[in-house]
Amino acid sequence: MKKLLIALNLVAALAVSTAAQAQQSLLPDPEVYEKDYFKKQCAEVSFSDGFATRQDINNDGLVDVVVNEGKMTCDGSSSTKCDEDGCVNNFYLQVAEGGYFMIATAKTYGYDIQQRYGNKVLAMKMHPRFCDRPNADPKTDPCVITTRVRGTKFVTIFKK
Repeated sequence: MKKLLIALNLVAALAVSTAAQAQQSLLPDPEVYEKDYFKKQCAEVSFSDGFATRQDINNDGLVDVVVNEGKMTCDGSSSTKCDEDGCVNNFYLQVAEGGYFMIATAKTYGYDIQQRYGNKVLAMKMHPRFCDRPNADPKTDPCVITTRVRGTKFVTIFKK
């Protein structure tokens, strides 16, 4: 039962669509793709450092991309993609054949990539309700969900 609750909480935290993954075409560069998207959506848009981070998140030796939509300004507002749950982060994996595909979208306050027992894991800081603490203060006591990328899915290792 506990594993089911953890899985349900992660599903609520991460919007992963396996059907979309099967159908989506590979992107040559997720940063360019997302910047082009926002240039069409906003009359004025600017992107700050940290909008796109390039690093291996799944331990396969290929450089992946994480786009933090909270690091942009659209029509003068810097909070269009952020709220009390954090900012939208899109996680893209690179494939050996070339190109990238999105594996997950999550609203986070931030994340760290750590090496544990030879594997890379993501420690994502999220709203406390995702750790069954709905009344905790998100600023002083965020939920930390540690996940590992296995294949094309985020797998929760633990939450605290």
